[in-house]
Amino acid sequence: MTPESIVIAGAGLAGATAARTLRAEGYAGNITIAGAEPHPPYLRPPLSKEYLLGKAGEDAVEVVPESWYADNNVSLLLDNPVASVDPGAHNVRFADGTVQSYGALLLAPGATPRTLLLSGADLEGASTFRTLDDSRRLREQLAPGGRKVVLIGSGWIGMELAAAASTYGNQVTLLGLEDIPLAAAIGPELGSFFRTLHEDNGVRFRLPASAAEITGQNGKVTGVVTDSGELLPADIVIIAVGVVPETALAAAAGLEVRNGILTDASLRTSAPDIFAAGDAANALHPFTGEHHRSEHWSNALSGGKVAAKAMLGQDAALDVVPYFYTDQFDVSMEYSGFPSLAAKGAPLIRGSLDSKEFVAFWQQDGRVVAGMSVNWPRSVKPSAQKVIKALISARAEVTAERLGDKAVPLDQLMPEP
Repeated sequence: MTPESIVIAGAGLAGATAARTLRAEGYAGNITIAGAEPHPPYLRPPLSKEYLLGKAGEDAVEVVPESWYADNNVSLLLDNPVASVDPGAHNVRFADGTVQSYGALLLAPGATPRTLLLSGADLEGASTFRTLDDSRRLREQLAPGGRKVVLIGSGWIGMELAAAASTYGNQVTLLGLEDIPLAAAIGPELGSFFRTLHEDNGVRFRLPASAAEITGQNGKVTGVVTDSGELLPADIVIIAVGVVPETALAAAAGLEVRNGILTDASLRTSAPDIFAAGDAANALHPFTGEHHRSEHWSNALSGGKVAAKAMLGQDAALDVVPYFYTDQFDVSMEYSGFPSLAAKGAPLIRGSLDSKEFVAFWQQDGRVVAGMSVNWPRSVKPSAQKVIKALISARAEVTAERLGDKAVPLDQLMPEP
């Protein structure tokens, strides 16, 4: 049965996409979106890329114009998140104490930055990075250039922030626990490609290294002491060591939680009429038969659509191939596939790393399980990402020789329909 009212706990991309999909599917019942931030739902990828670099304005981060919510009779509660859920009574309590019933509930609370228990982490100039306000503040700090910036964390966000800071003309040093940045995600060879890219643009690395202390004077950051005792002077320190899924709300309501809010492929949780999507959802993926939790925007976008359709009783499953992208200096990279499967093998590279134009494939048992394209011409159709996704979805067997042979056009790798 179609629920009379739907509450969406979380005003991010997953929640906003679910609301849009509900209205697009003809749902006429009450929709309430409740979020913790003062801003309407926004996109996170531009925050560490084009928005941070001043290449895009406020409209680049909007999921939809703010007027869309009122125009489509969607109640948007900002600075007033869902504080508790009573699955038995089918109601939620908001932070302001208001109680509201629901026919279906979508949990899309997102994630929060992981923090470090460091002396000096509360000094002015030291921060984590996650929100629109974080990006606005950091852009003001970086834009003048000439600052000393220390990044703690060598994952995708740390590398993107390092690229932005360096592009503005700041002196950047990056610390990470890996011997090679991004190696855990894409392997040592491609991780070294990104390290060289950064070093060619002036970024300095301390790897492997961790921060032991953030130093300061008069309440402001002055540097970072590493675990080896080296003092790195700093005006700005950014802690970018990953995020933690927001599961407290679900756990307190008695839902099953394991590395996120556990769901089936249709994003149903262990409680009736409660669904979960986005960064906090650990969803069963039909392709692998395993649960996967993804923190990328495409997962939030796809998850919002699937959850909305499932809440309306439609046959919907989150079966799309995971995707993300990054822009760093003059490199634009797109990745599709399952990193957990790709981590078990070395990539097969078509093209040249030196030319900064190539495609990398990861295989398992002769089948493509992931692939990334770097600066691959968008004029070439079908796109590299379309080919990669098609090969993964079809579970097509392709020889390594054929994948790596540049004489074989990418479109000829497309599986038979």
